[in-house]
Amino acid sequence: MIWIVVALIAFSAALLVLGVAGLVTDSEARLVRRRVQAVPAAGGGFRERRERLGRRRRRESMEAFLEAFGERVGKEQGRRKKVREMLIHAGFRRPNAPFIFVGLRATGAVVFFFAGTFLAAFFGVTAQQRLLMVFGGMLFGWMLPYLIVRRKVRQRQDEVQRTLPDALDLMVVCVEAGLGLNQAMVRVGDEMERISKTLGEELTLVSLEIRAGTPRAEALRNLGYRTGVSDVRGLTSMLIQTDRFGTSVADALRIHADELRTKRRQRAEEAAAKLTVKMVIPIVLFIFPSIFLVILGPAVFHAQELFNMGGG
Repeated sequence: MIWIVVALIAFSAALLVLGVAGLVTDSEARLVRRRVQAVPAAGGGFRERRERLGRRRRRESMEAFLEAFGERVGKEQGRRKKVREMLIHAGFRRPNAPFIFVGLRATGAVVFFFAGTFLAAFFGVTAQQRLLMVFGGMLFGWMLPYLIVRRKVRQRQDEVQRTLPDALDLMVVCVEAGLGLNQAMVRVGDEMERISKTLGEELTLVSLEIRAGTPRAEALRNLGYRTGVSDVRGLTSMLIQTDRFGTSVADALRIHADELRTKRRQRAEEAAAKLTVKMVIPIVLFIFPSIFLVILGPAVFHAQELFNMGGG
């Protein structure tokens, strides 16, 4: 009996050793396989560069087509200025962005016009329905790029407005540590890219403009223009006045950061107060019917059974 137990223990130990060895071998094989896959095959780098160059050429040709189409469609100077301002707020700063945007809207309208025509002919609808589908599709294709850009503008402005007080706190710490305003913007821009990529890029762009020779006041005004956020414009006005009159930058930044933090708390409280009103519609449409069904359902069935028994 003892020999049987010893044999079983030895067999279990051998299985354990073999299993551990297999795991080690498997892990080494996977590591080698991963390293081999990380090394590009012969000609793989050239193939990737060729594909990337092809995608770039296709994108450039599409942008050239949209730009030419947009130049023919959108020739109104006043409207073009508004479109450019909206695109800058959305993060599209290229000079030909307004033409590409207008060309994209016109192309979308044409595409959805033909799509609505094809669907109307395929389903065999009436003349009024065909007219509605065709012109409704054209309107949808014309408005879709505008709605997407406006949504991106709101997202960027909300992100900047939400993270601006934290950036000002970091700027106060940098200025009090002995850095100048330009160096503080560079440092805060690098640190804020981990939290808000939009605000970090904007602050970095301000420092680059100042390095390129742009006056600080003009660079700060450009910051307020690019973001389109009232809090940023107030900050730039405060920094310009501080620089002009020679007052303490750290004290001004600290006071402005406290004000922005108070505004952020007030906006959060306002959103929380609006939440109760916004919850009324889903409660009435989705929650109340379920509650009524659960509570009144058995009573309705019971009353129906009573009526059936009384009638019988």
